[in-house]
Amino acid sequence: MAESKSTPITDELYAYMLGHNPPLDPVQRELVEVTHARLPEVAGMQSAEEQGPLLAFLVRLTGARHIVEVGTFTGFSALSMAQALPADGKLIACDVSEEWTAYGREAWAKAGVADRIDLRIAPALDTLRAMPAEPHIDLAYLDADKGNYIAYWEELVPRMSPGGLIVADNVFFHGSVVDPGATGSGAAIKAFNEHVSADDRMEAVMLTVADGLTLARRR
Repeated sequence: MAESKSTPITDELYAYMLGHNPPLDPVQRELVEVTHARLPEVAGMQSAEEQGPLLAFLVRLTGARHIVEVGTFTGFSALSMAQALPADGKLIACDVSEEWTAYGREAWAKAGVADRIDLRIAPALDTLRAMPAEPHIDLAYLDADKGNYIAYWEELVPRMSPGGLIVADNVFFHGSVVDPGATGSGAAIKAFNEHVSADDRMEAVMLTVADGLTLARRR
């Protein structure tokens, strides 16, 4: 059996890691704090703080110009990616909540990237199916309702440009993926992870970032 070489993440080590990553800018920091202050019961849906700089890094690394985000919540991840886009880049953000995304709209405007983000309030599957069928997406971030992850994946993969990257969040789902009796979202994520592993259209790696992160590249 393989032995884990992962170092347990204490609060002190987590703070050390954040201190050695690019810091959040004032607009990003304000959005994180406002989300926790005004939506404390659901603030855990926000992407982890370290994922903002990581997503921006991946946008720059891949040279992405066309991004799709499935699940926007209060807009922290969309903000981070849009700031890394070139001026003529575009991010389509899919969500169903006007209330939650209103915080994002305000932050995007403050950061000067509102013109790069096309927010579409509708079921994400409807939004994805209405997109051109040919490959055109450079990067996709998947962080929405877990029960539809496989369906979202199946709409995204054929639309990914060669070399395009899908980033899927919460692939550990709080550790429930190793529970033989997992139900609900935990069972859905287990099924999604198996689906991704078996998909020879994509080259995928799973990372121990936050609640588990899969990076998958279109072959």
